Amino acid sequence: MMDRRNFLISVAAFLGGRAFGVIEGGEEKLKSPTQLVSLGKTGIKATLVGIGTGMRGWMRQSNHTRMGKEAFIRLIRHAYDRGIRFFDVADLYGTHTFLRDAIKGIPREDIVIQSKIWFRKEGLPEQVTDAMEAVERFRRELGTDYIDIVLLHCTTDGGWLDQLKRMREQLSEAKEKGIIKAHGTSSHSIDALKASLASDWVDVQLARINHAGSHMDGKPDEVAELLRKMRSANKGVIGMKIFGEGTFRAKEQRWASLHFVLTQRCVDTFIIGFERPSEIDETIKMVEEILVSL
Repeated sequence: MMDRRNFLISVAAFLGGRAFGVIEGGEEKLKSPTQLVSLGKTGIKATLVGIGTGMRGWMRQSNHTRMGKEAFIRLIRHAYDRGIRFFDVADLYGTHTFLRDAIKGIPREDIVIQSKIWFRKEGLPEQVTDAMEAVERFRRELGTDYIDIVLLHCTTDGGWLDQLKRMREQLSEAKEKGIIKAHGTSSHSIDALKASLASDWVDVQLARINHAGSHMDGKPDEVAELLRKMRSANKGVIGMKIFGEGTFRAKEQRWASLHFVLTQRCVDTFIIGFERPSEIDETIKMVEEILVSL
């Protein structure tokens, strides 16, 4: 009979738990909220838990900018001190310069930065139409030579790949030049998600997922299955809205959502828009407890 350790490893491999039990070749991985997890075929490794900065984001403001730069820096530094190395920002949130100041003194290669291009007419004072210009501005605002991941922000139409062809080509060029490492999209509809699954261009997918279907693109099981297919296609899959965009007030709801996302094996990593250091601490503890049980 197999001992318990070998049994768990075998089960994890059977379930396809690339990020949670084993890696290719059968080597056992650490089970930790701050473990480095590969994002598909991008070559990027981000911590399992990341921090988002766009709670109630619009017109280059969010709850994270509204808290003031000093409080924002304390929040990011606390996340870093707890082992989080994955930071999500966006033009829509206005958090580029905030993150730039928060990560001063931190080796650039130690962290993963993900940003997003808002291409719609509404939401910003001006419409962004040139992805290459946007990336260059993002780099200046972030104070970095390169950005790990750049996404087209909030695709909702099943035809978004054709509609945003020029921007996609520009991001491909930026990737070839080495000023970004990967490109993709954050989707806000089931049709947009299905288009991403079918596209070789999508390196990274940011998708809404939680146990209750709150602020999601479809039923939890339906979305989870799509995301598992993306992971099988070697795309990096990042979860968001894990806490229902802040609507899961009870700790039991947050625990249930984390448990669902982790046991579904549908994401590589996930980001949460923490607004207080205590929220980071609570989530890290819950993820640790859940991972022990897997």
